[in-house]
Amino acid sequence: MVKIAFVFPGQGSQFVGMGKDFYDHLPSARQLMEEANDVLGYDLASICFNGPKETLCLTENTQPALLVHSIMALKILRENGIDSILAAGHSLGEFSALVATGALQFKDAVRLVWLRGKFMQEAVPVGVGTMAAIIGLEISTLQGLCDQISEDACVVQPANLNSSAQTVIAGHKDAVKRVSEKALKAGAKKAVLLPVSAPFHSVLMKPAEIKLQKELEQTDFYDLSYPIITNVEAKPISKGSEAKASLIKQVCSPVRWAETMQVLVDHEIEVVVELGAGKVLSGLIKRFNRNIKCYQVGDQESLAASLTALNAN
Repeated sequence: MVKIAFVFPGQGSQFVGMGKDFYDHLPSARQLMEEANDVLGYDLASICFNGPKETLCLTENTQPALLVHSIMALKILRENGIDSILAAGHSLGEFSALVATGALQFKDAVRLVWLRGKFMQEAVPVGVGTMAAIIGLEISTLQGLCDQISEDACVVQPANLNSSAQTVIAGHKDAVKRVSEKALKAGAKKAVLLPVSAPFHSVLMKPAEIKLQKELEQTDFYDLSYPIITNVEAKPISKGSEAKASLIKQVCSPVRWAETMQVLVDHEIEVVVELGAGKVLSGLIKRFNRNIKCYQVGDQESLAASLTALNAN
């Protein structure tokens, strides 16, 4: 039996038109989107399918949009007899992974990620914070630069530890720009400011963490049908109480994706399927370990190609 893991993307993978192909052709996908519209009280489908891009990229819209698209792909893959033994999600994607394992009901997840996006945006006014991807600099060196620049009123820290070659930093805009400049002088190949509306996974998100914790504590979580690897500790968990605690800590903590990929290797995962928008995570995994086969399911065409490949394994 081939060992399969599902991975779920986070913010940055969204695009206008996401999920429309599934919605137009598959009743189960249409039902999921209609459920999400009911929970949110507005037409998420129209934002996903028609944009404009600026509206889709508002984090309170982006987060439910990505979750719904991922769960569409999950449901369709399962309808075709494909499932996993392990899962992981990047930031927001951890909510999708918990839906996949039965730890969190779909409707609850839609409500929570919408609130999460809203709380995150409220935590830091637009224009005050930002994020940047630093390519080709060791994390220890980058951490040192962040420590040099950071002070109480001007904070910057590693936020997404995506691979040995790529780390995303987050914090006050001026501090992020200063670390980016120093990173290039220290040997980084690139430093790219990201088009995001808030400095996610940094201490500046503390107000959002406090608000989200209250919502999470009022939500039912269940033990997982199979493990997920958490962002906060990069270790597999199987209990609902652990899942809830991880989502609280995750708001202000770095996403430890490089270590997550190592856990996939340690569990002898042979195939990874990225469910939803984009191919960011499968791209990272391919570069991390060439022995793992990576597929992506985000529309009818990619579904057909992945099913053909998976059934041949």
